Amino acid sequence: MPEIIRYTPDRATEWNQFVSRSKNATFLFDRGYMDYHADRFCDHSLMVYHKGRLYAVLPANADADMLWSHQGLTYGGLLTGPEATTGHVCDIFIALNDYLRRQGFRRVVYKATPWIYHLMPAEEDLYALVNVCGAKIITRHISSTIERGHLLAFTEARRSGIRKAKASSLQVAEPGIEGISLFWPILNDNLAGKYGATPVHTQAEMRLLMSRFPEHIRLFTVDDGNQTVAGTVIYVTPEVTHTQYISASHRGKQTGALDLLFDYLLKEVFSHSHFFDFGKSSDGDGHDLNRNLIFQKEGFGGRGICYDWYEYQLVE
Repeated sequence: MPEIIRYTPDRATEWNQFVSRSKNATFLFDRGYMDYHADRFCDHSLMVYHKGRLYAVLPANADADMLWSHQGLTYGGLLTGPEATTGHVCDIFIALNDYLRRQGFRRVVYKATPWIYHLMPAEEDLYALVNVCGAKIITRHISSTIERGHLLAFTEARRSGIRKAKASSLQVAEPGIEGISLFWPILNDNLAGKYGATPVHTQAEMRLLMSRFPEHIRLFTVDDGNQTVAGTVIYVTPEVTHTQYISASHRGKQTGALDLLFDYLLKEVFSHSHFFDFGKSSDGDGHDLNRNLIFQKEGFGGRGICYDWYEYQLVE
């Protein structure tokens, strides 16, 4: 059976090298990204060895008697290499569950990586979750995604916004790290006003992550003269361009700033990207659909991709 070892910081290089060749990993699983919020979570990531060779890793954290994979990430289950087969992955879950029981865990919440992020087919974990672990879906969020080979025309609402933005002489820019100080107040105001919430990342954290992953994390803004009125933080992975944050000021909303921005990003900057993922439009546990938000994203041609969470009990 596979050998399960808990991750420790001295294994960071080995971990990162495996992530870089995994068939279903993104830069979010590099320890340089994962560990930015290490103070908020009790890390209990696991490394799986087969015949002395690292075969899989599981980004995870502990919360009392529950193991999450990973509570601080949008997605992320078992990461495997191209050589991973269904039988091996089933054996990994048997070994993982035995390890977790011995460690005193009683439940597992597993946030599966949506298939659009896979470099090649990698849903062996979903088979094992149901048929080895008896897991059930407990949360299903909906995201809006554009596939490059199936582009849909923008709706009239989005085209109208583009015309407004051009008539107002708005300009798209990529200001780099320094633009965070201009965009974050807009983002904060919107989240606080609509949801009573704050961004997952602080300004300082986003600056740090952008400095560590400049090719993967990019900020684009829309400027009205010398004033920033809208923007988006983009996460770039091999298969998917993902909007981590989107926001516009009152002026930006009036002038169609986001319509201009995404028209430019889709047609110019990321025209090569296989998938363009606008992110989820469902709140809470997924039951509450934000219809206004998804209306905007679907207006650019986005269609549904699910982000699923599974749960199962570790019975003796």
